[in-house]
Amino acid sequence: MTRKVKIGIIGSGGIATAHTRAYLSFPDVKIIGVADIIPGKAQNFIDQLGIEGAVACSSVRELLALDIEAVSVCTPNVAHHSASVEALNAGKHVLVEKPLAVTLDQGIDMVKAAKDNDRILSVGFQPRYDPNMIAVKEIIDSGKLGDIYYMQAGGGRRRGMPGGTFINKELAGAGAMADIGCYSLDLVLNALNYPKPLTVSAYTSNLFGTNPAYHPEADKFEVEDFGVAMVRLEGGKVLNFKISWAMHMDSLGPTLFLGTDAGLKLTPAGKGPWSGVWDGGIGSIELFHDLKHHHVETSIPVKEHTVDIFREKVRDFVTAVKENKPAPIPAEEILINQAIIDGILRSSELGREVEIHIPEI
Repeated sequence: MTRKVKIGIIGSGGIATAHTRAYLSFPDVKIIGVADIIPGKAQNFIDQLGIEGAVACSSVRELLALDIEAVSVCTPNVAHHSASVEALNAGKHVLVEKPLAVTLDQGIDMVKAAKDNDRILSVGFQPRYDPNMIAVKEIIDSGKLGDIYYMQAGGGRRRGMPGGTFINKELAGAGAMADIGCYSLDLVLNALNYPKPLTVSAYTSNLFGTNPAYHPEADKFEVEDFGVAMVRLEGGKVLNFKISWAMHMDSLGPTLFLGTDAGLKLTPAGKGPWSGVWDGGIGSIELFHDLKHHHVETSIPVKEHTVDIFREKVRDFVTAVKENKPAPIPAEEILINQAIIDGILRSSELGREVEIHIPEI
């Protein structure tokens, strides 16, 4: 008989629904309980999704007392840290939704808790499972581009500002940076095997979010809706990063990798005011290189696929728990992502370049 991995769900909002539906599709998973601090919400969640035998819990502590091996942390950003650390210290493996945390210090604390307890701490960056994202990393890993010295990353929605917890600084920590910017950073940094950042000089603003003409909750809007940064990375590399929830423009440009032997240009998939960023797929891949002294552009076919990338993310986590494998998307890598976002916000606030320090854990 196949052993079932016993899972707990922390939080019962929209992202928890996506996690739960993925778990329910796996024959080797049993959801043991759901925790939410809002009275009655966990039970309603269990009933609505038909999670047989699951226990409704009113706290993380109550959930962790159940017979579970791992949890999905699906809370607002502000609770990622406390829920994850509590679960890790209780000996549970953790799949936490992005962003890793609200602050860099919280992220460091989470990675340390995972290491101290020898538990998996994986972070929810499902675009890594897109076959075209995988193909991009394979191209770069092949060395075809030579020495990569410059990257341009990020993207922009013409209109795509969320509300609620996403725009509350205390709950979210950051705005467009934490919501969609982290995906763009992961696309580039993962392709380069996560080089460490050294310095960042940045500017952010929220000129659209705080304007009632563009956002219905303008009086509650506390985070950035636009940001741009120049990030120096180890190995003589530099990253030009930009992100936007709203703007009077159709695009902030493609993602670029410039190398000494070739260059790679990527455009995001999707159309409409909420598209143009890297929380979706890839629209096109072009390789720029020289062939017998001629400038050549080679279009690399984008793979049509039916891969459910969110489900693959959750499946990979279950397999890692079951087979005692390393975290599929290690928090140690995403801590670098978090450090860059932290540096961007600090630089913008100070109006100058800042250094980025990530301690050894």
